[in-house]
Amino acid sequence: MRMANLSVPEVIREIITGNRSIHDCMKMDVINYTALAVKIQPDVEKILGNSVNLNTIVVAIKRYSDSFQDKEPVKEELILQNARLSLTDGMMDVRVPRDSFRIADASSFFEQFSKIEPDYEFFRLSDSFRFLTEDIADVRKLFESLPNTQSQFSTGLTRITIGIPSGQNRSDVGSFVSDLLHTNGIEWEDAYFSRDKMIITLNTKDAAHAYDILRSEISR
Repeated sequence: MRMANLSVPEVIREIITGNRSIHDCMKMDVINYTALAVKIQPDVEKILGNSVNLNTIVVAIKRYSDSFQDKEPVKEELILQNARLSLTDGMMDVRVPRDSFRIADASSFFEQFSKIEPDYEFFRLSDSFRFLTEDIADVRKLFESLPNTQSQFSTGLTRITIGIPSGQNRSDVGSFVSDLLHTNGIEWEDAYFSRDKMIITLNTKDAAHAYDILRSEISR
């Protein structure tokens, strides 16, 4: 929308106050003025109806930033505070193609499965069903007994379960845990989410280190 009667500083203020994320970062003084100017330059020019020099936008952003009398300190957010943590070795991840797992067989299969190994995780994906379960002979035989099914087994895994604290966003937990482990040279094999927990599988050789890192974060 063209509003030629506005000045560049006025447009900058409107854009920033209308974007909560940018506004909060500016209040905390953790934003790069030039990068922000590049990002919003098309919007500024669209509103004013003419081209605007990038440096003009940078200056306007800095002046608006200087108008905040009190800069908010960057708060250290304890994402995993009050989270619960558990570790289980000797796990395997089993992938069953969706097309070969008939619903008619499901009831009987799950009944047998629960008798052998009640502590398993089940996930329904777009192209398959995934089971995270203890790697024991009877479980393997059960999967191999499924008719016309080529189950795929990933072994040598350890499961770490993170109980997500009430009120904490699971996306924040996922991003935080991924970055935390990556920074320490650990990559997970897979990750699954439910409403109240995050489950990650790792190569067993990395599991103890990963558990210690997560435990230290929870104990902060």
